[in-house]
Amino acid sequence: MTAANRLAGDLNNILARTEPLWRDLRGQRILITGATGFFGCWLLESFAWANRQLNLDAHAVALSRHPGALAQKAPHLVNDPAITLHAADVRHGDFPAGRFSHVIHAATEASATLNGDMPLVMFDTIVEGTRRALQFSFACSAARFLFVSSGGVYGTQPPQLTHVSESFSGGPDPLDRASAYAEGKRAAELLCTLAASPPLLETMVARCFAFVGPYMQLNTHFAIGNFIADGMRGGPIHVKGDGSPFRSYLYAADLAVWLWTILFQGQSRRAYNVGSEDALNIAALAGEVAAAMSQRVNFSIAAAPTPGAPPHRYVPSTARAREELGLRVEVPLREAIRRTHAWFSVQPTLARGTHA
Repeated sequence: MTAANRLAGDLNNILARTEPLWRDLRGQRILITGATGFFGCWLLESFAWANRQLNLDAHAVALSRHPGALAQKAPHLVNDPAITLHAADVRHGDFPAGRFSHVIHAATEASATLNGDMPLVMFDTIVEGTRRALQFSFACSAARFLFVSSGGVYGTQPPQLTHVSESFSGGPDPLDRASAYAEGKRAAELLCTLAASPPLLETMVARCFAFVGPYMQLNTHFAIGNFIADGMRGGPIHVKGDGSPFRSYLYAADLAVWLWTILFQGQSRRAYNVGSEDALNIAALAGEVAAAMSQRVNFSIAAAPTPGAPPHRYVPSTARAREELGLRVEVPLREAIRRTHAWFSVQPTLARGTHA
C-alpha cells in the first residue's frame, strides 16, 4: 500500500475542508521550495490528491537540494506526472523556467544542529533564500507568495503570557548565536513585506509552532518525535529535563489545511500563527504519548522542577486565523499521536531516521 493510500483519510479530510480554494490553482503551476521536508511532503501529498480528485490540470515543481530523498520517502509523489522535482539550493541555484501562479517558500527546517554548528549558514540560507525566492516570484509573474516562518520570531515567550499573538512585540536576542534561525526568519518576513506589491505580488506569512504527524523526524530535538521513537522501541519514554516547559502540537493534516488556506485566502503583508492552543507540559506530553501507544509503555523524568521557577512556554494564540480565515483544530493530540505512531510502525526505514 502506498503512502498516499495510507493517508487517504487525512487527504480526503484536507480536501473536504479546502475544496473551494483549489479553483485558484486550476490549470496553473505552483513552486514549493523545501519540498522534501515535513511541510513539503504534506503540501505535495495534499496537492497531488486535490489535483486528481478535482481534475485541476495543475502542476507542482518541487525544489530541493536533495530531491532524491523524496524517492525514498514518497516514491508515488516522484512518479506523479503532475509533480516535477528540481534540484537546486535556494541560496544560489537556478530556479525553474516558465510562469508560476503561486509560490510556497518552505525551505530551511528548524535544525538545532545547523543552528548551533553553522549559524551563519542557517541565517544566510533563510534570508538569501527568501530574497531569491521573492525575486523569482516577480520574474515568473506569481500572484501569491507564502513564506513559512516560525513562532521563534517572538523570542522567549514571557511565562505569564500563556498564548503569544501576532501583535506581541518581543523578539530573540540579536547578541545570542543561537538566535540565527529566529533572526533569519524575522529578516525574511521583512523582505516579504518589502516585496509585496499588490496586484503584482501578495505575500503571506505563516508563523509555525510545533507539529506531529507522518513524515516528521523522530531523531532530532523535537520532544514529541523522540517520545514516539522511544515508545516504538517499547519504552521507557525518556524526559531528559524536568518536564516543565509548555508546548502545543498541531496534527499534520490540520497544518496542511491551514497553510493552503493562508496561501489562497490570507491577507497580504500579514502574519498568521499556525499551531494548537491546547498547551501541556512536556511531562504530560510523555504521558499522552505513552497512552497512545498500542502496547503499555512507561515513562521517566530525569529531574524535578525547580520550586518557584517560571515554566518556559512556546504556545500560540490562533485567534487571528480562527476569526479571519475560519481555521480550526480538528484532530486532538492523542489521536494525532496514534496516527503518527501507526504510520511509522509500517515505515520502519523512516522511523530509523534515514528520512532527514
